[in-house]
Amino acid sequence: MPLPSKCCRVAVHALCLLIAHSVPLHAARPLITDDARIVDPKSCQLETWVRRNVDSREYWALPACNPTGNLELSFGGAMTNELGSTHTTDVQVQAKTVFKPLEANGWAIGLAVGNLRHPGQRRDFASDLYGYVPASYSFANDRVVVHTNVGWLRPEDRSAHRFAWGIGAEVKLNERVYLIPEVFNQNGGRAHFQAGVRYWVIPGRMQVDATYGDRLGGGQGVRWYTLGMRLLSPAFLP
Repeated sequence: MPLPSKCCRVAVHALCLLIAHSVPLHAARPLITDDARIVDPKSCQLETWVRRNVDSREYWALPACNPTGNLELSFGGAMTNELGSTHTTDVQVQAKTVFKPLEANGWAIGLAVGNLRHPGQRRDFASDLYGYVPASYSFANDRVVVHTNVGWLRPEDRSAHRFAWGIGAEVKLNERVYLIPEVFNQNGGRAHFQAGVRYWVIPGRMQVDATYGDRLGGGQGVRWYTLGMRLLSPAFLP
């Protein structure tokens, strides 16, 4: 059939571009607090990371593309190794747009909505809906960029919506290295923090990152570590 064949060619082409090329672009990885920026028009990115929890390990892959110019669509998920067994634990779909683009010493704002499922643990597709407003603020010619998120989510085990928030920053130490701190709360109770570094292996083209996270005030079985990588493509979508 022509449609699957065309989709395969596009997928292969996208993978090759991701491996071979990239364009300068900022993004929130490894922050959980999102930024008010999206992938360049007609381009894609691939975020992939490993999260080591106290008693499990998660392997994430989250591709995203901007086919229209101002709508970033992402679809991905995670495999988790726990108690000697590995299985799909998360499937995420998200759409994100920006109403005011970020400029140096300026600000930006957008909107994101999505759904996060845990296969085998729930039946209702809409049981984990979320939405938030990301805003970003640039200072000192982009040497410091602060991100804030305000939104809501509905956990799979509750019918009531829950308030969620986050604040994070990208602090430029030099042309390749950024400090990444944040504080956020998605599940009620005490807030969590995460801090780490981002390193551009090829400045503006390919990055790796590492973080450490925990609950404020500590908490048994809560801390985590991540190692991640992000690749970005040039414009290639029709």
